[in-house]
Amino acid sequence: MSKFIGAHVSASGGVDNAPLNAMKIGAKAFALFTKNQRQWVAKPLETKTIDAFHRNLEASGILPKHILPHDSYLINLGHPEVEKLEKSRDAFVDELERCRILGLDRLNFHPGSHLVKVPKKDILYSDKIMDAELACLDVIAESLNRMIDETEGSDVKLVIENTAGQGSNLGYKFEHLAHIIDKVEDKSRVGVCIDTCHMFTAGYDIRTRETYDATWKAFDSMVGRQYLMGMHINDSKPKLGSRVDRHHSLGQGEIGWDTFGFIMKDKGMDDIPLVLETIDESIWSEEIRALYALAK
Repeated sequence: MSKFIGAHVSASGGVDNAPLNAMKIGAKAFALFTKNQRQWVAKPLETKTIDAFHRNLEASGILPKHILPHDSYLINLGHPEVEKLEKSRDAFVDELERCRILGLDRLNFHPGSHLVKVPKKDILYSDKIMDAELACLDVIAESLNRMIDETEGSDVKLVIENTAGQGSNLGYKFEHLAHIIDKVEDKSRVGVCIDTCHMFTAGYDIRTRETYDATWKAFDSMVGRQYLMGMHINDSKPKLGSRVDRHHSLGQGEIGWDTFGFIMKDKGMDDIPLVLETIDESIWSEEIRALYALAK
């Protein structure tokens, strides 16, 4: 088997429940939050919870490298205010430590937002906005270097997720991802997760064989496929280039089924977690089966 497909499953009641929830839907990969994603602080993981997580993971047959934990939505590693930036950095180090304790080797995160008001789409970006973007990208890279230094000896990789570019969120261009990676000193600790909905609404067309190949050729050239450490497999409610982040069930949105067939046959997506974040979890098991059928 070369493709490892799953979903972002619930860890309600404890992280040890996540592998069980993955098993229920026939997943061979999964994502989870290791703490409440809308709170800054969580109590440390208890030994009994850690032990139960490992037992359940072994029972599931899912390997740690096919698990893609996600950090808290509150964290902004490019925050323009020093106090809030430090709070985000501290929280991120805690997230990295939780992954290490659980034996997981990667942590998925949204790069950050500059929080400067973005003008309407029909107005060209001002110098102020462009300066804010570049400054924020540099702050994000500085954050990653600090996080790596503070977790020296850990093998948990910091996996940057592309965004839809909604509001002032950065990471919606391949150039943004490349800029951050270029400034990370220890590149063995950094990776990328590509969300198909975000990719599409950021303006990258992946709906035909030709546009799919052209988009990934651009990614390989600017970022490098060696950094791809996971994918979020989602259809999109908004149209191409809308810069709006709204996922849809596979085949029910603007992207369509053909793209997911391209992904399932793409050797560049072998042996990494391919994780559904589609909107109807009641059909996740059906979507997983359909994706595996496309891979054959």
